[in-house]
Amino acid sequence: MNAGTGGRRVLLAAAFIRASATGMAGVLLGIYLAKLGLAPGAVGLIAGAGLAGATAGALAVTLRGRLWELRRALLVLGLLATVGGALLAVVSHPVALAAAAFLGMVNGMGRDRGPATVLEQALIPATTTAAGRTTAFAWYTALQDVGHALGSLAAGLPALLAAMLPVDEKGSFRLAIGLYAALVGASALLYLWLPPTSREGTSATQGTISPRSRRVLTRISLLFALDGLGGGFLVTALLSYFFFERFGVGATTVGVLFFAGRMANVVSHFGAAWLARRIGLVNTMFWTHVPSSLLLVTVAFTPSFWVATILFLLREALVEMDVPTRQSYVMAVVRPEERTAASGVTNLVRLGSWAIGPALAGWMMGGLALAAPLVAGAALKVTYDLLLFFSFRRLRPPEERGAEQEGDTTFATEGGSR
Repeated sequence: MNAGTGGRRVLLAAAFIRASATGMAGVLLGIYLAKLGLAPGAVGLIAGAGLAGATAGALAVTLRGRLWELRRALLVLGLLATVGGALLAVVSHPVALAAAAFLGMVNGMGRDRGPATVLEQALIPATTTAAGRTTAFAWYTALQDVGHALGSLAAGLPALLAAMLPVDEKGSFRLAIGLYAALVGASALLYLWLPPTSREGTSATQGTISPRSRRVLTRISLLFALDGLGGGFLVTALLSYFFFERFGVGATTVGVLFFAGRMANVVSHFGAAWLARRIGLVNTMFWTHVPSSLLLVTVAFTPSFWVATILFLLREALVEMDVPTRQSYVMAVVRPEERTAASGVTNLVRLGSWAIGPALAGWMMGGLALAAPLVAGAALKVTYDLLLFFSFRRLRPPEERGAEQEGDTTFATEGGSR
């Protein structure tokens, strides 16, 4: 597609609305399933099924995206997500709920990560320069997190619906999940305003990954899988379940908490771009991500909801600073024609490992301790941070390179030369 201003605005608007829906589902899903009478293990399995569906979608985009017309692919993905979300609002059996979550690629992480973002992220570098690439990703992720924040506030909708309509508490949650499906559908309709694309003419979806890029992507993907597994222990659906069970707070309170957290994420994206210009992408990822994991451990053990709230918000001010920097870093390592494949592979491994985490976390909550997933997830993430730093601190993107290059420290330029 033409990555001009019109197409970019459509993509940003669609991402914003989709993120709003995802933010709402992330907070509501765990409490909704608890209201249906499901145990923590079943909650984790259903959240994992949604992530598994997103993984399958990302795999399809990665393997077949270059053969599809982009606008049509995005519309089909949006339709599947809408149907799955609508089914989630009406079925009750755990197996049916898991199937609906899988079909709808429902992201219990509460963060918009899925096959549609694979295609969008691959297009962003074409709209800017190497120096502006990280800032462009900061805007993209910031708009997503504004959507996540507004979606978190909408988690108070069930209480409002129960007060306004002749429905019981369970019915109000079903209506809220139905609104999630409607928002996903609205985001998909925006893709009708994208310019048509040809399978052969979309440079962002052509080509195979070169041996040099493949080596780097293999190493970084293995590390992303470890980070994703840690993130799978910390999906928003399970964190909201943790606050609900540990402190006895309702969906409205949890929604406000996650709204504040998402707004902290928004500010942090621009802070990440500013910091990366001064200390580099890898340093920014490492020195912000480790403290965020340590703060999460303190949340697990604090006895007070208000203390936990402060610690959680401090964590949210740091935890997302690696997102625009990570996305920018991956897009810098490959040629423009390799970006969809690179975006697909790296998103795929994260989604796949995310899908494993919730089921394990649900079992740990029920069989070990309610806070056990928070500690385990933090430990995995710190391990990832250390391995990433020592593996990639010498591998610099074009805007950070000096006059001298050593060995495997050269990246693709924005024009694709090496």
